[in-house]
Amino acid sequence: QVQLQESGGGSVQSGGSLRLSCKISGYSYSSYCMGWFRQAPGKEREEIATIFTDGQTSYADSVKGRFTISQYNAGNMNTVYLQMSSLKPEDAAMYYCAAGPPWNACYTLQYPDQYNYWGQGTQVTVSS
Repeated sequence: QVQLQESGGGSVQSGGSLRLSCKISGYSYSSYCMGWFRQAPGKEREEIATIFTDGQTSYADSVKGRFTISQYNAGNMNTVYLQMSSLKPEDAAMYYCAAGPPWNACYTLQYPDQYNYWGQGTQVTVSS
């Protein structure tokens, strides 16, 4: 059974930093895309960063230069991180990690529903 577990959310002041973690277990394939998404109340889910198992990354313009996605592979468990710096009030949202289907490069996954597995989300609040 594939499981994704996010952690690391919380409340910070504008300009602060947080690091989110997403542990994926039970996914037996070695090549897949991991993405971080966020969804604020009343808004659509937004893809903000992706990383393929070969290390290739991409970022939404809204977070480029402030957020960094990385990963640590340990056997059958992969952990993906999202280091968030210079946080702004508009970054406040529920943050989700997701795993794409095996062998599919991140650039082929244009929509959230193309990702196979999702975590439960972790809340990020940024006060001005």
